[in-house]
Amino acid sequence: MRQLRYFVEIVEAGSYSLAAERLFISQSALSRQVKELEVAAQVQLLTRNARHFELTLAGKTFYDGAKRLLFNLNETLVQTRHAERGEHGVIRVLHSSSVPFASPLIERINAYLLSYEGTSLEISQMSSEHQGQQIEEGRSDIGFVRLPVHVRFPSVRIEELYTEQLMLAVPLTHPLSGADEVAVSALREASFVSLPHGERGGLSYRVAELCMRNGFFPGAARATSRKTTQLSLVEAGLGVALVPASMRAIAPHGVRFIPLTGTDNATSVAMLYRRGASSLVDGFADALRSTA
Repeated sequence: MRQLRYFVEIVEAGSYSLAAERLFISQSALSRQVKELEVAAQVQLLTRNARHFELTLAGKTFYDGAKRLLFNLNETLVQTRHAERGEHGVIRVLHSSSVPFASPLIERINAYLLSYEGTSLEISQMSSEHQGQQIEEGRSDIGFVRLPVHVRFPSVRIEELYTEQLMLAVPLTHPLSGADEVAVSALREASFVSLPHGERGGLSYRVAELCMRNGFFPGAARATSRKTTQLSLVEAGLGVALVPASMRAIAPHGVRFIPLTGTDNATSVAMLYRRGASSLVDGFADALRSTA
């Protein structure tokens, strides 16, 4: 582990002399440790001369893995110290902007936290594609996304948790704001403040799929967003949006939500987590499943 740390420090410092200074060892000792590391790895990691060094292709791959390994080791030590103090640890949670911490998700999380008082959550918002990468690389533990997910990672499971109905969000001044319900086909001429990205899934993709099933592709408003900003755009009268019912909890006051007619208007929330994760993460995932 010391040799890995030395190697990473050399790469990040950009020179042996600066790395040796940061590590409080001599350059000769640092060079010897790297040579021993190369012998153990059976590859050349660096090409070097008197003035500078360059990473080999193998060295670049090794550097990425060494950084990840050292990061995971540090996280393990943090979790161990939590356990020593009688705490269960910290779970790093991600969610996309279309999965607000509202009903029904928040009830499941609250139920878990009430049962495991020593566990705490660190919550951040991130797109589903970046969530998968973060979890794959061990920098986060659990993610919540809208299906479908198009960018997949080998070690990350995608497990559907629940579904909820889509609703039409309109400004209070919209002609449809007084309707009790509305058909998707009636939105053919509407301007949508959220449009799908060609390579991404999630809520905007599901909305486009639903519109195309009704014979049209959603027309773009003059201002669009795939984030919670879209509700502010709706309130400002710039267009409409089809959003999950749970987003009513975070909507501005000037937005009216109208149910859709028909039965195939649902959207699904899925959980992302890494295969072979810690028992703490596995327990959290099990709790979310059991309340489904």
